[in-house]
Amino acid sequence: MRIGVEEEFHILEVESGLLVPRAEAVLRRLPRRTFTTELHQSTVESNSGVHASLGGLYADLARTRRRLDAAASSLGLAVMAAGTAPLAPAVSGHPTADARYHHMVDEYRRVADEQLICGAQVHVDIPDRDTAVGVMCAVSPWLPALLALSASSPFWQGSDTGYASWRTLLWQRWPTAGPVGCFKSAAEYDAAVGDLVRAGVISDPGMIYYDVRPSAHLRTLELRICDACPRVETVVLVAGLFRALVSEALELRAAGAARCDGRHEWLRGASWRAARSGLEGALVDPTTHREASAADVVRALLARLRPALEAHGDWETVTDLTEAALAEGSAAERMRRTAREEDLLACTDLLIAETRGERRHRRPASVARRKVRRFVPGRAGSGAPEVLGS
Repeated sequence: MRIGVEEEFHILEVESGLLVPRAEAVLRRLPRRTFTTELHQSTVESNSGVHASLGGLYADLARTRRRLDAAASSLGLAVMAAGTAPLAPAVSGHPTADARYHHMVDEYRRVADEQLICGAQVHVDIPDRDTAVGVMCAVSPWLPALLALSASSPFWQGSDTGYASWRTLLWQRWPTAGPVGCFKSAAEYDAAVGDLVRAGVISDPGMIYYDVRPSAHLRTLELRICDACPRVETVVLVAGLFRALVSEALELRAAGAARCDGRHEWLRGASWRAARSGLEGALVDPTTHREASAADVVRALLARLRPALEAHGDWETVTDLTEAALAEGSAAERMRRTAREEDLLACTDLLIAETRGERRHRRPASVARRKVRRFVPGRAGSGAPEVLGS
């Protein structure tokens, strides 16, 4: 069961930490088979190869990030994987020159203007769309735990939002974002999507932004709930857990043991709780629907998935990554700690360094203080393997 990842990255001016609309300039230095544009010119996306092992995925993502960093650095810029940029402006005035994107900006207005956020999407092989729709329902209760692991967006427009993943709150303003309902078949799911298109709510099936969905163009199930992750290790951890969730659901389905009561209304609250707390507070336990510590929920998920993880050879890797994540805390907590000890520009430096694979890069405090005063809210500043998006 192969896996692949799409990652989104902010493009920043190094000295100020502000977003800059330079995606096209960066992409001219990169292969378009692997890298592409997003809605706004301050964001680029990478598409990984397709991998059977977590080790292969890790090497691919680390190599891709180095390549992207080199392209940005050659222009005096930096790239950063995080749900939001700490010093993001209020809106973007630089949508990508594409008819579909311009329609989104015209139709959704402020929702699209403020789409200055980045996520990480994980794809897992699935036999067919009917299976994808059934598995989608089965894995949904555990997705808030994966969001908590990825949470990396506590800051927005230069201030602390009080959330570990403010990106989630911004993202859920889209009409099709958030937890998915239950569907009996792919035909029923596709009919529901078709109704949304015919009603003019969305322009195409690619605008289905549920937390998990059958891919619109690949035979995969796609996880979409997570923030972009500064550390590659977090992406690999989420990918390993999601593949195991899908694998477990497939086995239960094959054995005729898959059941769903159709009650997913609690999931929106569970996702909100994960966005609010990250790994540092309580989550909603998927089995009891009661409050439980994030560590207890994540370890329960790990224990539940042990057979599937062992079948893929992932148990030791995912266990080590899980315990490291729980010990070190979420990216959101690391960001807050750095902001308390220094400032938001130092927090941006931390994210840039972690995106590069480094653990820490300190900027002299006097320089950080001087540069952060420049922030003004509202100013926008081949031989390749098979590739996920191809």
